[in-house]
Amino acid sequence: MTDTPENTPLPETSSQELLFALRRKQGNWVEWGQACQTLQKAGYKPQEIFEETGFEPVHQNQVIVGAQVYNSMLAAGISEPVQSHFQQKGSDILYELRILTQTERATAAAFIVEKQLDVDAAKEIAKAMKDFSRMRELPQGFSNNPGDALAYQCWKFARQKSDFQERSRLIAEGLKFANSESARKQIEKLLTDFTVVAQQPIPVMPVYRFESSEELPRVLPVCGSLPLAAEALQAVPRVQETGPFQMINSTGNQNWVAIPGWQVICNAKDPVVVVGNSKELPMPLSGKTEDVLIVVDRHQKEWDELSYFVFEVGGNLQLQWFPEMPEVNILGKVVLIMRPKNIFDETYSNEPWQIDE
Repeated sequence: MTDTPENTPLPETSSQELLFALRRKQGNWVEWGQACQTLQKAGYKPQEIFEETGFEPVHQNQVIVGAQVYNSMLAAGISEPVQSHFQQKGSDILYELRILTQTERATAAAFIVEKQLDVDAAKEIAKAMKDFSRMRELPQGFSNNPGDALAYQCWKFARQKSDFQERSRLIAEGLKFANSESARKQIEKLLTDFTVVAQQPIPVMPVYRFESSEELPRVLPVCGSLPLAAEALQAVPRVQETGPFQMINSTGNQNWVAIPGWQVICNAKDPVVVVGNSKELPMPLSGKTEDVLIVVDRHQKEWDELSYFVFEVGGNLQLQWFPEMPEVNILGKVVLIMRPKNIFDETYSNEPWQIDE
C-alpha cells in the first residue's frame, strides 16, 4: 500500500476500497494505519473517516503513527519474533516509541517483547532512553541498553527517597530491569547506602497573564506615509483579529500578534512566537486548559539550569527543561509563556446599554 501525494484525490474506487477494508477491519492494524494515512493525504478528514469506518480520530492517529514506527523498525532491522508480535498488536506501545530514533525504536521493541511489557512500561522506557541519549556520557555502571536506562531512572529516584518503602520499591524495580551486572551492582549499593540525595528543584515556568485591557494592544495595518494618495488608503485590506490574543491573518504568508512591551520582551534579541496549549507544556498550569503564546528568543542558545529551551525531535519542536547540559541542538530559550486575559462575562462588551454604576 503506497502513499499518495498530499491533497491528491484518490480514484473513487481506491478510496472506497480502503474505506471498505477499514470498515470490515480487514488485514492487521499496520495496514489500517497505512490506509488511514493514505485517505487523509488524499483529502479525507479524520471525522469523515470515522463516520465511514468507525475508526475514531484518536485511534486513527495512533495506528498511523504506530505503523510509521513499525516500518522504521523494519528498516533498522528487527527479528522475526518481534516483527510477528507487533504485526498482530501493539499500536499503542509503538506509538509511545515515536520519540526515539529508528535504531532505538528497534532496540526498545525487542526489549518490550522479551520482557512482555505493557504500554505504561513502554512509555517509561522511551522516556528513559531519550533522557540517556541527551547525556554527554553514560552514568557510571549503566549501559545504553533499554533495561539499564530504565534501571538508572529507578536508581536516581530511589536515591532521592527518604521513605524506606518507596525506596525499596524503586530498588526492586531497578534490579528487575537492569541488564548489565555493573548496573545491578550500582543499584545493590543502595541496599546499604541510605544517603538521601536532594532532588534538584524544577524551575518555575515563566508564565504571565493579561490583567488589564491596556496591556492588550491592537495591531493595525500601515497604508503608508503622508503625503499619501487616497487609493493607497482604500487598498489596505480589512484586518480580522481572532482568538483571545487578537491574532491577525495577513493576505501574505505571515501572521502577527501584539505582545505588551514587558522588559523580558524588550531584552529579547531574536524573539519568535509559537502558539501552544497549556496542557501541552512540560509543567501543567493551574486553572482551565487554554491557548498560550510561547515566546522563544532564538539568540539565546546557551544552556542554564533555570530556564526552559526548545529543540528539535523528529523534525518537530519540543519544549523542555534540562537539569544538566544536554546533547541536543538548542534552538532557543523560552523567555515568556503568555496566558490570555481572564474574561468573566464574554457577553458584557456586546451589550451597549450596560454601564458602570
